[in-house]
Amino acid sequence: MSANNYQYKKQRLIEQMRSHKGNGIRLQKTTSNLFRDRSRTNQHKLDVSDFNQVLNINGNEGWAEIEGMATYEDIVDATLPHGVMPAVVPELKSITLGGAVTGIGIESSSFKCGFVHETITEMDVLLADGRVIVCSPTSEHKDLFFAFPNSYGTLGYALKLKFKVIPVKDFVQLTHVRYTDADTYFRDMENVCARDIDFLDGTVFGPDEMYMTIGRFVDEAPYTSDYTYENIYYQSIRRRETDYLTVLDYLWRWDTDWFWCSKHFLVQHTLVRALVGKSRLNSVTYARIMRWNSKWKLAHRINRLRGIHTESVIQDVDVAIENAPAFLQFFNKEIGITPIWICPIQTYDRSVQFDLYPMDSQHVYVNFGFWDVKKGRKKLPKGYYNREIERKIIELGGIKSLYSDSYFTQDEFWQAYNRPVYDRLKAKYDPQARLKDIYQKCVLKQ
Repeated sequence: MSANNYQYKKQRLIEQMRSHKGNGIRLQKTTSNLFRDRSRTNQHKLDVSDFNQVLNINGNEGWAEIEGMATYEDIVDATLPHGVMPAVVPELKSITLGGAVTGIGIESSSFKCGFVHETITEMDVLLADGRVIVCSPTSEHKDLFFAFPNSYGTLGYALKLKFKVIPVKDFVQLTHVRYTDADTYFRDMENVCARDIDFLDGTVFGPDEMYMTIGRFVDEAPYTSDYTYENIYYQSIRRRETDYLTVLDYLWRWDTDWFWCSKHFLVQHTLVRALVGKSRLNSVTYARIMRWNSKWKLAHRINRLRGIHTESVIQDVDVAIENAPAFLQFFNKEIGITPIWICPIQTYDRSVQFDLYPMDSQHVYVNFGFWDVKKGRKKLPKGYYNREIERKIIELGGIKSLYSDSYFTQDEFWQAYNRPVYDRLKAKYDPQARLKDIYQKCVLKQ
């Protein structure tokens, strides 16, 4: 894809943005990994769906330049032939590069490479007035660069991004280590973060069944497992101490079954799996089904007829690792959802701070990912379990991603997400408030 074509598309988008006179702008795109339904409005839709091209890859210098709506499936397919991969590859194929930056993207290399946004070195950002500015850690717009992560399109849209890539080998060796005590589990995980390994994450199946999975690049493998059809990756963690995957299969080990959430579509049953077919077992299929159900509310109607009340508990939260045992104890007792994904995170460059997702760079953090539905006969206040989680995160000094339902009060929200900096940048880069603010968008769902 030539740079000239990118310039043509950029100019077209600038003209669209400037020709729209009102407030209220949304992106029109073909993929989304948001798990919160926004209110249906007549807001102007900006078509960015064709900003999905790979522009340049320089494996020798360790960088790639790619448009913001490119999915990580396409990015990985483009970079692996060069012997490199993005320093952090989020867990689902359908996640876009721009989405992983303006939202918060992580994966099992985050224990040493940080979040996705920490691997970005430069961005072209489309502002609400139609200007396109270049943001980097040293540019005149560095204030926006460090506040763009977790802004969710409320300060502008990333059209093109330059990011770090790292060398790969053909295979990944996995070692699954079981623990029965949370204190020991997280203490050992913090120690392992300092070792010379390539990947680190974990899975909690119960209060006394936790696994730490250590990954290392290797040149050769005695065998490779396949979790793209008949076998299910998360189930293998409990059965195997050691495993080998191709690097491609490792990067997408969670995608085939949406971690473990494919159980809701019955496709973990052998016969159903065979009928559905390998090509449909992926995050794109599941997201389409979920959005169809969200629109027509079929599951809600069935549960209502059965007298069952439900609440989706779909969250990723980050707490300092010293507080991880306390959060897990709370979660097991008060929420009771399993499995739980565990992903340690360390700031890549401790000298910088990303303003809208503030974390103490001196600490190792743990991401807890949990995605399920709580069901019961008793009708509880709206968002009951999610509010319990939010209160606990505030108590423990943690922070949560905003890609799903949030119930914070305005005071709670802005205390966590740095209102002084946000208001200053909103006034500078979107003074007419043509884009919703982050509380309106992520909590009020406007």
